[in-house]
Amino acid sequence: MATAIELNKLSKFYGKQRGIEDVSFSVDEGEIFGFIGPNGAGKSTTVRTLLALFEPTGGSATIFGKDCTKQAAVIAQDVGYLPSEVAYYDNMKVKELLAYTAALYKKKDCTARINTLCERLNLDQKRKIADLSFGNKKKVGIVAALLHSPRLIILDEPTAGLDPLVQQTFFTILAEENKRGATIFFSSHILSEVQRFCQRVAILKEGKLISVADISELRKNSYKKISIISNGAISTASFKAGDVAQFSQEGASASFIYKGDIGALFRELAAIDIIDAFVEEPSLEEIFLHYYE
Repeated sequence: MATAIELNKLSKFYGKQRGIEDVSFSVDEGEIFGFIGPNGAGKSTTVRTLLALFEPTGGSATIFGKDCTKQAAVIAQDVGYLPSEVAYYDNMKVKELLAYTAALYKKKDCTARINTLCERLNLDQKRKIADLSFGNKKKVGIVAALLHSPRLIILDEPTAGLDPLVQQTFFTILAEENKRGATIFFSSHILSEVQRFCQRVAILKEGKLISVADISELRKNSYKKISIISNGAISTASFKAGDVAQFSQEGASASFIYKGDIGALFRELAAIDIIDAFVEEPSLEEIFLHYYE
């Protein structure tokens, strides 16, 4: 399968301050790839370095086999980008701004596409940018990112400012874009969105990559959420067969995330007066918190 994005030990420092350091992973063409971490982890730095808005301090990155720094103008013709915060020319009308954006993409008539997207998002093209709410400005950003039917769509915290109904429409549009072949790179700290929408995920912590995994495998094979009801107190010292994280106890109930031999765990639990036990697949958020612990 062809590669859409490839990072090789990509680093960006602001003087002595670390942005990202030695980040390496690849994204296949046609994939929906999640990129997660809390604010300040380096997600936006990575995205902006990919887009040549920042020059890397070290390492390299390519999009569709082209160097992100040296061939940025060529790459831009195939990329749609929605930043976390949008800012436009306030005195322009929506229609004027979108026509201006469309003119940046050579040999493409985007008029019909613009009209369709604006209708689906309920965006009035006659209004001035200055008169729009933050949510409606974000809609302008969505249309601007998708109007040229890009091969790669890069989204940085894309749903901020959108109400739930618009979010639903937005995700439907993205699914259609992916179905026609577009690759989607989805950077977010909202883990429920990533879990619902993405196929694989990269986890960033303090500027460094700590894991890249298929979401279903990450949930299914590595971790279990264990809930126990017992007649006595339970502590993490009771479990020696694996790793225990996010342990909490309230009265007779205890819960935790467990990584290890599930059979060995229950052999250890046999020594405790257990009334009931539940084993579940943890959410992506719970797995993420385990990594950060």
